[in-house]
Amino acid sequence: MTIGIWILGDQLNLEQAALLSCHDNKQETPVILIESCSYIQKRPYHQQKLVLVFSAMRHFAEELRSQGWPVTYKAVQNFEPALNDWITTNKITELRLVMPYDRPFFNSIKSFKLDCSIKFIPNNHFLWSQAEFKQWTDSRKRLLLEDFYREGRKRFNILMEEDQPIGGQWNFDKQNRKPPKKSLNTPTALWFEPDEITQQVIKDIKSYKIETYGNIEPFKWGVSRSQALQILEHFLVNNLNNFGPYQDAMITGEYTMWHSLISPYINLGLLTPLEVIKKIEKAYYEFDYPLNSVEGLIRQILGWREYMYGIYQVMDDNYADKNWFNHQEKLPDFYWDSKQTDMNCLKQILQQIEETGYAHHIQRLMILSNFALIVGVSPQAVNDWFHSAFIDAYDWVMVPNVIGMGQFADGGILASKPYAASANYINKMSDYCKNCVYKQKQRTGEKACPFNFFYWDFLSRHQQKLKDLGRMNLVLANLKKMESEELKEIQNKAQQWKNKNGLS
Repeated sequence: MTIGIWILGDQLNLEQAALLSCHDNKQETPVILIESCSYIQKRPYHQQKLVLVFSAMRHFAEELRSQGWPVTYKAVQNFEPALNDWITTNKITELRLVMPYDRPFFNSIKSFKLDCSIKFIPNNHFLWSQAEFKQWTDSRKRLLLEDFYREGRKRFNILMEEDQPIGGQWNFDKQNRKPPKKSLNTPTALWFEPDEITQQVIKDIKSYKIETYGNIEPFKWGVSRSQALQILEHFLVNNLNNFGPYQDAMITGEYTMWHSLISPYINLGLLTPLEVIKKIEKAYYEFDYPLNSVEGLIRQILGWREYMYGIYQVMDDNYADKNWFNHQEKLPDFYWDSKQTDMNCLKQILQQIEETGYAHHIQRLMILSNFALIVGVSPQAVNDWFHSAFIDAYDWVMVPNVIGMGQFADGGILASKPYAASANYINKMSDYCKNCVYKQKQRTGEKACPFNFFYWDFLSRHQQKLKDLGRMNLVLANLKKMESEELKEIQNKAQQWKNKNGLS
């Protein structure tokens, strides 16, 4: 019997489960990595996402060769013919690969007609296995992130003193919401110049006749485990100390602030979640960093990342199709071209994404997703755009984050209320409103901020559904106090904006 291993583009780690299963016979175990041109045409991906994945795959192939693995690397049109050709050439009888994280791709692979048996190896890139997460959900009446996060802290003994959390509390989120100050001195991110392999990938992507999004250059992301480790170390030394307080803040021209920029590398497998968590915890003890900064980032990985993947795995196949509000509007064109909007907050963030493929979590949730929600955009259209636009996007990441959290399309499985907000929140947490043509305090009139009239229009349209959500009672009470003439004017403004921007 000859075993062969297929390594997917988001499983680039020497300790991944399929490689470990054959490590003792690695010199006799053929390995293949495949770039599929047809696969990257499923949606208009950000060009820098394509460069990152393909360059990381090519670098990982070289790393595997240096470790003694016989590696075949193919850039082809479709996966299936390339696999069968390699299977025949190497007389492979069993193909092993780590279970794909994304459901659509897993279902696609199961439909392949391969000339050998196929064995899916349970993935070891998450701290909780699918079975363990399901066991946790089956034992709960409510699926709260906070409960899951506390369980994870105990289970992996992170920031714990015996059975109690260090600092006397589990969550320091309330200390991590400071608005930006004029005098903030933000750190410089660590970037890299493209090496010869990456330069070739850039040339290849430019030559493809496919629909894409965003700018391909300047490309400055890391593409190897070595570079990913450097970025993590740079963050621990220069950013972690002040990460917590201003992690929700947004400043014009500041793309990265104190954020770690490690999500693309964890999602590719170049970094593993537990090693990142352990390094953050070690930095806390070594450098006496503020607990709110350390706990805040650990919660994102040990709590939120694991929870999103777990929810994605246990939900029904139709979860991605949920649409609780029955929103049907198309996505405004300016999401694809920042020059088409005069709303400064959206313009700033969309321009940033076009240039880098990156925006931090509040920019994503409280600006981009929030606006689509209150306008009434189809959640599936929002999900498709997020998956296309972001350099760290994968189906398992985006479906629960966008469908469940950002658009509340699941009706409250993930969140207890919609993340809908007016311009008041944006003005508090950013400086975007200062240089905008719209007035953040106005909800009617020529200069009224669209976030304002769409926010109140959203509440009015859905008040019958929202009244059953306890946390919405206060804001719905304010809606009832609004004069009917003002509400009508708000609704007219919302409809006029939609008409002007080619929606309904």
